[in-house]
Amino acid sequence: MKTTLSFPHFLASIFALALISLPNFASSSHHDYQEALSKAILFFEGQRSGFLPQDQRLSWRANSALGDGWTYNTDLTGGYYDAGDNVKFGFPMAFTTTMLAWSVIEFGDSMPPNELRNALVAIRWATDYLLKTVSQPNRIFVQVGDPIIDHNCWERPEDMDTARTVYAVDSPNPASDVAGETAAALAASSMAFKSSDPSYSDTLLRNAKKAFELADTYRGAYSDNPNVRGGVCPFYCDFDGYQDELLWGAAWLSRVTQDSGFFDYIQNNGKTLGAEENINEFGWDNKHAGLNVLISKEVLEGNMYTLESYKASADSFMCTLIPDSSSSHMSTLPAASSTSRAAAIYSM
Repeated sequence: MKTTLSFPHFLASIFALALISLPNFASSSHHDYQEALSKAILFFEGQRSGFLPQDQRLSWRANSALGDGWTYNTDLTGGYYDAGDNVKFGFPMAFTTTMLAWSVIEFGDSMPPNELRNALVAIRWATDYLLKTVSQPNRIFVQVGDPIIDHNCWERPEDMDTARTVYAVDSPNPASDVAGETAAALAASSMAFKSSDPSYSDTLLRNAKKAFELADTYRGAYSDNPNVRGGVCPFYCDFDGYQDELLWGAAWLSRVTQDSGFFDYIQNNGKTLGAEENINEFGWDNKHAGLNVLISKEVLEGNMYTLESYKASADSFMCTLIPDSSSSHMSTLPAASSTSRAAAIYSM
């Protein structure tokens, strides 16, 4: 397996996009975090697949994988390559999209206009692709590219001659994890685009609901399907279960739509889907901690006291991240150069 920077590992720097708007913080700490975080978004332009626009800032990249999806007679161009691979893994790509959208939702008003635009462009490059993955009834495309062949052949995407195998899951076979995360990504992105592009926001939300319905109706892990398992495992196999993605998708749809039906879904299914598990982990395969934080906003802002247990779990998770907390299990780096900090992030 290639050992290089991947989307899930890169999120540590992306979710801190709010710091872009804090030049005083940057100067007082003697590190130019504003520049570092600004360039973090640039990373995504280097990972772009498909037909590149004229305003592509990384001019050394060119069009690639323009025939993706032809074996299914559908257009699956676009999206992002994962790490140094030429593979498009749907599960971590959708999670990355959710996180990018969440950062814009929470901190977009504080971002400089050009950085907000760049962040929205990065989100849209992913959501345009994710819309294609759920464009056919009762089917979700979960991956493009054979990872075994790809990992054995280092080459630029512009030059690749490896198989562009398409992996799809058709109902009644399950893909709750990928479909649930895709629903979360589209819903969160719908909220991010609400003011700047209402029509696109509506399209994202409509498809988020469709993806969630697919995820909930046919419950199970996508990597349990024999026709895709050989391609997604062991790279982005579902190791921690699909239940958290169902709650995560429902939570985002609840926040965006304010539809009581999604709120009821969380209440009625929370115990069954493991919501009471206090798991101090958050990443592409385990959404529990992020779910607790997201729902806590409903508790704090909407007086939804029936969801108080989520807030308690979120409080517990936050305490594990605070160095001086008695329950902390995180270690921190000593003061170092910006280069050293960046290297530490990339090696996570």
